[in-house]
Amino acid sequence: MRRTGLLALAIGLAAASPVAAQTRIAVDEVSIDALQAAMASGRASSVALTQAYLARIAAMDRKGPTLRAVIAISPDALAQARASDARRKAGKTLGPLDGIPVLIKDNIETRELSTTAGSLALAANDTRRDAPVVALLRAQGAVILGKTNLSEWANIRSNNSMSGWSAVGGLVRNPYALDRTACGSSSGSGAAVAASLAAVAVGTETDGSVVCPSAMNGLAGLKPTLGLVSRTHVVPISHSQDTPGPMGRSVKDVAILFSAMIGDDPADPATKGADRYRKDYAAGLSRDALKGVRVGYWKPEMADDLAARFDKALDELRAAGAVLVEVKLPKLDGLGEAEGVVLHAELKADMAAYLASTPAAVKARTLADLIAFNDAHKAAEMPFFGQETFVKADRTKGLDDPEYTQARAKSLRLASVEGIDWMLKQADAKLLVTPTYGTPWLSDPAHGDQFTGPSASELPAVSGYPHLTVPMGLVNGLPAGLSFIGTAWSDGLLLNAGYAYEQATHARVAPKYLPTIPADLGARTLR
Repeated sequence: MRRTGLLALAIGLAAASPVAAQTRIAVDEVSIDALQAAMASGRASSVALTQAYLARIAAMDRKGPTLRAVIAISPDALAQARASDARRKAGKTLGPLDGIPVLIKDNIETRELSTTAGSLALAANDTRRDAPVVALLRAQGAVILGKTNLSEWANIRSNNSMSGWSAVGGLVRNPYALDRTACGSSSGSGAAVAASLAAVAVGTETDGSVVCPSAMNGLAGLKPTLGLVSRTHVVPISHSQDTPGPMGRSVKDVAILFSAMIGDDPADPATKGADRYRKDYAAGLSRDALKGVRVGYWKPEMADDLAARFDKALDELRAAGAVLVEVKLPKLDGLGEAEGVVLHAELKADMAAYLASTPAAVKARTLADLIAFNDAHKAAEMPFFGQETFVKADRTKGLDDPEYTQARAKSLRLASVEGIDWMLKQADAKLLVTPTYGTPWLSDPAHGDQFTGPSASELPAVSGYPHLTVPMGLVNGLPAGLSFIGTAWSDGLLLNAGYAYEQATHARVAPKYLPTIPADLGARTLR
């Protein structure tokens, strides 16, 4: 397993570099546009920015608040940055990501690092290949800084899991309150970007794993329309629902990263035709994008403090020009059960297909092999929760089983035609808004995740429709997100709407790395 010691590398780089010592580049809360402006003016270089992020990782990820968000550093990160600086000097920059450090979730392959999905079973998964989505980022000059920690196996091993924990990386901590969840499974990507350990990061989602860590770490995050971004060489759960997605501190940063991730991939049939959606999504963002736009909204069951913040968000949307129409969430009996059947069957089949492509040093070739590995390494792999979801998935009968095919047809119909499509039609609206989730719960190794409050992720996840979350501010000191949901290929519409809301409110509050939320904080932090 090619892993790089984070503290040794970053401290050594800072000590060895007169550039880092002289310039003292500030990267905390700095946007991609501002980083590019600094490089264009000569006030910074990509090398200096990369060193600054590495020093910040050294100071905060294994020291200080010990976020455990970054699982490995790319050994050639500085070489990538030097190449970017050379291009800039020659007047041949490759676009808005050229020279910008980006972190990649550790279930997405990068050629210079092993890809573990957080599991010791994949410690030797050194494929020396880039996932196509990473190759696209490199082709546009991004500096692949390293890999982020995650909920092991993207949170599919157990229904009793503790989000953000992996055997390889430990437990990711939320920068807003270190005893709270960073949510899963892209927890490391969420915490890292919130803490400015990179400009932006790539996560993945099957159901909630981009939007939940984004919402709970005070970020914008986009779960794209399924088929816009390749899944090849990404450790899978479900080909019906998996997709990488961009995460950033602002909607514009997310739009810049998203624009670089889209493309056809012959190895992933779902992406056929994706190239026609390639464009600069950041260029079209407008503060006036909500003016005159009909927006449907629904109010799920939620705590009074979150409900008050959502009511304020609705007022803010109206003030930004949106025409709001309340809709009711339809009864979609059996959706969760059908989704479970699909995920379990596809996990078994898709995981076997992925494992067949890994190096010989990876001994597991089936889900059953992974189950056996975990049983043989219980102390390291299962100190807090088991693998009952793996076991259940391993008992499925394949993708030709009528139970699976019927469940997929049912779940897709309920989530799209009878779910999102129906609500949009009832409201005569272009998009929907609702709270993304509740606020971060306490990380609890004894009892696992304590999901409370609303969850907006299931319908867009199952339907394959896009889902954007944007910071709604703090509720009792903890981040909350506002979801923007549309039909297929409406990613640009959602980004525009989210940008208009963001610019009207500036609701995001930077983290303070509190050990815990004071008991008397109360509603005075509602903003």
